[in-house]
Amino acid sequence: MRKNCFCLIMILLAIGSAAPAAGQLPPPDRFTITAAASKIKVDGILDEEAWRKATAIKLPYEQLPGDNTPAPVETECLLAFDGAHLYIAFRCFDPEPQKIRAHLMDRDAIDTFIQDDHVSVIIDSFNDERRGFQFRVNPLGVQADANFSELEGYEDFSWDAIWASAGKIADWGYAVEMAIPFNQLRFARTNQARTWGFSAERSWPRSVRHRMGSYPRDRNRACLLCQFNKISGFEGISPGRNLEFDPTLTMNRTDAMDMGAFPDGGLATGKVAAKPGITAKWGLTPNLILNGTINPDFSQVEADVAQLDVNTRFALYYPEKRPFFLEGADFFLTPVQAVFTRTVADPVWGAKLTGKTGRSALGFFAAQDRINNLLFPSNQGSLATSIDENVLGGVLRYRYDVGQGSTLGLLYTGRVGKDYGNHVGGADGFIRLGRSDSLRFQFLGSETKYPGEIAGDFGQKQGRFGGFTLQAQYAHLTRNWQVLAGYTDLSSGFRADYGFVPRVDARTFDAEVWRIFWGDGKTWFDRLMFWVRGYHTSDHSGRMTDSRIAMGGAYLGPWQSQVSVIGRLNREFYNGLTYDVSDLVLSLSFKPAGGWSLGFDSSLAKAIDYNNSRPAVALRLGPSIELALGRHINLNVSHLLERLLSDGLRTYTANLTQVRLIYNFSTRAFIRAIIQYQDLDRVPERYTYPVDARMKGIFSQLLFSYKLNPQTVLFLGYSDNSLGLRGIDITRTDRTFFLKIGYALVL
Repeated sequence: MRKNCFCLIMILLAIGSAAPAAGQLPPPDRFTITAAASKIKVDGILDEEAWRKATAIKLPYEQLPGDNTPAPVETECLLAFDGAHLYIAFRCFDPEPQKIRAHLMDRDAIDTFIQDDHVSVIIDSFNDERRGFQFRVNPLGVQADANFSELEGYEDFSWDAIWASAGKIADWGYAVEMAIPFNQLRFARTNQARTWGFSAERSWPRSVRHRMGSYPRDRNRACLLCQFNKISGFEGISPGRNLEFDPTLTMNRTDAMDMGAFPDGGLATGKVAAKPGITAKWGLTPNLILNGTINPDFSQVEADVAQLDVNTRFALYYPEKRPFFLEGADFFLTPVQAVFTRTVADPVWGAKLTGKTGRSALGFFAAQDRINNLLFPSNQGSLATSIDENVLGGVLRYRYDVGQGSTLGLLYTGRVGKDYGNHVGGADGFIRLGRSDSLRFQFLGSETKYPGEIAGDFGQKQGRFGGFTLQAQYAHLTRNWQVLAGYTDLSSGFRADYGFVPRVDARTFDAEVWRIFWGDGKTWFDRLMFWVRGYHTSDHSGRMTDSRIAMGGAYLGPWQSQVSVIGRLNREFYNGLTYDVSDLVLSLSFKPAGGWSLGFDSSLAKAIDYNNSRPAVALRLGPSIELALGRHINLNVSHLLERLLSDGLRTYTANLTQVRLIYNFSTRAFIRAIIQYQDLDRVPERYTYPVDARMKGIFSQLLFSYKLNPQTVLFLGYSDNSLGLRGIDITRTDRTFFLKIGYALVL
């Protein structure tokens, strides 16, 4: 619940700065789009007749750091269309073109991408002010695209469309062209001229990141899409047959050591596994999409970000990155994360139906999985296991738009296997109470049955048992104030095996207040933010298990600097005792020049040594740096140090380092090396059970990638894992060779 609303706050803050009172703002302009007067070649050179006669949209407003003030540089967005494509171009004038920041990178490398000059558009093709398709391009033609779902505060750059782009840097600035096929968008069927919501934006990063847009933004309205420009026209367009086939061939070989012979055993050569598969997408209607896959390739080319799992109680969260699941993922979002597709590990087949008709939105997903991944939550911790058996699972989501900006929804998830079943169902809603106020709620009930042996091994109830969760949140979001208040209740018997709910048996009251001060683009700060937050969590016996009172402040200023300080008075119940776990958190980040980014996260906390049930002190330090060396090379280095002490004596020191080095040949091809190194140094006599004094691990990956588009790809890679213990040098325990070929056939 809080995560989604916090994301919405940060999106609202990041997209624009404060605005004057609503009555002082002019209404957003409306534009009529006409057919292209000539053919358009997407090459970044705007020399066609079509662009001379295209609809022109100026970007006159600076929203950040200005306050709907005149834009410091001139920008023009041009629009045209033909029967198959929406064409968008930008002319971005720059008084100092030598300072344009532009680097080659993989598409959707958004953390690096936003440091560059770039332009973006959001298209609300249903004109319902709830959901938009976002497309961004930098001066070299690098792409980034995303789904933006306003009600959930969800901006997902894992969503991919197949479209064309190009950029050119000139002595006056730079130009960008985009060609977006209509079959990559969704829109209502009509014989009349269509009206869509549309925004155009330019990011001009110098000492500060100037963000300019095509319409004025009122920050006292807690919505973005409702303030967009409107574009109309598009007569005679069609998404075509909207049929796409994506066959893949994946081949890999894993050589592994028999760990019973570690470290003296060699690597046994594995068998080459070849796995052909196919995924298809069919537009049943212009706004209803059916996806199906047989023997799918759900391998992950992108390595998960390394996380420390040393002194934790609950399961770690890793985001979904597999393309099949990401299509229409926002249709399945609810306040409780009852749908988490990474629980599907090795599917035989999968099918998905997503779309919207009128005020109704529908999402359906089903899969047969060879592995049953189970998470056993409680108030005090979570356990997990995997069962090698077939399970059938499915998700059904329905949402109905009510009035201006409100929705009501239903959700069902189910998974069944041998002597096993989990079913979850309930209702949710988002009610817009006014320009700045909203209420979000959800109720879910569950019924679960585990196999008898599994239930006994993990302390779960035998036979069928049930549970529920209730969640509600009120939000007041304005220019200068953000107020949130919420309640969550998770009963001890609630299970969402298709989701990610690592904690149950908890009732939480939560409230926070933010105060934001805005600079005028000339002061020593761009924004100052201060907040206070408090929450109280108890189990269903009434015992307090967690409480917090926190105060924090953040500064945003020149060099795209961000500094935040948070002090928290925390109490936590664990294993029969209540501990003081108060902490102080400091975070810094700077972007002093193009392609340079520096960060530092740290905390000093009273803590709990969960392994030995005693009070402790924890220190965490996390420096990071990202460097762009010319246009082609990107280097990212991050480190995390964690040290735990109790009674003034050290219990362990953990170090985790990740290095990513990428050489980008072009906008389509790169070679990348990743090394993750973990070193856990423990003091055995400080533990109540036997532990290894030293554990070292190295994960490395080398990958060559060529992407003609997100689905027409070639990946060639190698990865390995190594382990070291006290007195044993780091020894390689396995290695994998990997090849994937994918092709997108769009009809």
